[in-house]
Amino acid sequence: MNILLVASEVAPFAKTGGLADVAGALPQALARLGHDVRIFMPYYHRISEKPFATERLKLTVEVEMAGIKRSVGLCQGRLGEIPVYFLDYPEFFQRQGLYGTAAGDYPDNAQRFGFFCRAVLEALPQLDFRPDVLHLNDWQTGLIPVLLRSERAADPFYARTGTVMTIHNLGYQGLFPAETLSELGLDPSLFHMEGLEYHGQLSFLKGGLFFSDLITTVSPSYCREIQTPKFGHGFDGILRKRRRELVGILNGIDCQQWNPAQDEALHSPYSAAEPAGKAQNKLALQQQLGLARDSHLPILAMVTRLATQKGLDILETAWPQLIRRPLQFVLLGDGEEKHMAFFRRLQDRHPELVSITLSFDDTLARRIYAGSDLFLMPSHYEPCGLGQLIALRYGAIPLVRRTGGLADTVFDADKNPQGNGFAFAAPTAKALLKTLDRALKRYHDHDDWTRLVQRAMAEDFSWEQSARRYVEVYHRAQEGKGE
Repeated sequence: MNILLVASEVAPFAKTGGLADVAGALPQALARLGHDVRIFMPYYHRISEKPFATERLKLTVEVEMAGIKRSVGLCQGRLGEIPVYFLDYPEFFQRQGLYGTAAGDYPDNAQRFGFFCRAVLEALPQLDFRPDVLHLNDWQTGLIPVLLRSERAADPFYARTGTVMTIHNLGYQGLFPAETLSELGLDPSLFHMEGLEYHGQLSFLKGGLFFSDLITTVSPSYCREIQTPKFGHGFDGILRKRRRELVGILNGIDCQQWNPAQDEALHSPYSAAEPAGKAQNKLALQQQLGLARDSHLPILAMVTRLATQKGLDILETAWPQLIRRPLQFVLLGDGEEKHMAFFRRLQDRHPELVSITLSFDDTLARRIYAGSDLFLMPSHYEPCGLGQLIALRYGAIPLVRRTGGLADTVFDADKNPQGNGFAFAAPTAKALLKTLDRALKRYHDHDDWTRLVQRAMAEDFSWEQSARRYVEVYHRAQEGKGE
């Protein structure tokens, strides 16, 4: 099949979250299955700053929006063997941030990504690439199926093109004032309950959910959860209505990128078959972070975006009792100021037991995965989660709240003989601490813990199985399209 994946961020070119990891890894897995896969994304300032090999294509794309014509350029790079097309329009994309600054979102994000959606559809005929399916991701690409069903309904170039819309996090809906409709040059007839209108605002994501052929999300449990009022963010009715076109496919990880046997960031390589190096990584991490070098003291770690969604409020409530447990705590991440402020206050209180790094550092993240014993994810909701998959790969046993993709990938070792972690249901400090105590009890049985670590590292969450599921969805999305 000819597959075009369209996303606002793709690792390693530009990343703010898990979307970029998926958009970078899935196409490579699809290509290994023999498909012609290409990627389309904006050409951000940070891409031009980094040493990515890109070339400017000798073509210009004319994009009209709300009666204004703009000429845009295209650059091309590669992700392995996969062509990556970059939309180069400096006025919209040569900025320091992808979506905004610390002060908030860019006020013209609707125009930026509405323009991006139009440019994708204008560019493909000139690139002479006719996709069998357009795989769209999150609200930033939500207008593409809207345009295909309205302005381009009679365009023969797209007559056989199916559309698949993936929800990575339903909490981000692309909501803008109603007058944005005319600024995007969209037909006023689209602004209604079964179109783009959402409580008097315009929603990019709602357009994608209504007009795409099929919808996927990133784990089976999250697929069920978002059809309920508790997790549906107001869109549960739409998703229940389209439940026959809604599919949950678990994300994977790139097992070459995340491989403790070959990871150059680590002090010592190790694997499930030869796990001894993990202990050396623990001592090296303790030394690097200024913690007491103690091989017997378990390290509880978090590598996370500091957001309430991630259960930081649960951890903060549990903190006074948690830090009395026989453990060391390591955190790496940044995000919401209220959580940053909480952890900033903790940085120097227990220097031999606690390490707080309020930034992001890929090398340090890898060393934390390799050196920690337990990996904490107490999320209120988690569409899929990649942290627990990486932790399993590196033998850091996940301790998670049972929700979304965490429920699909982490199975409690006290309740399942083949379990690979520890899980709790109630979003409370009491439930977290009770589960932590169970984990610490297991940790102090050396032989039992060794078996648990080896079992965790043997789990297979590679992309290949998920990629095959996506191919099934792509074929289904194309069914019934005109010749």
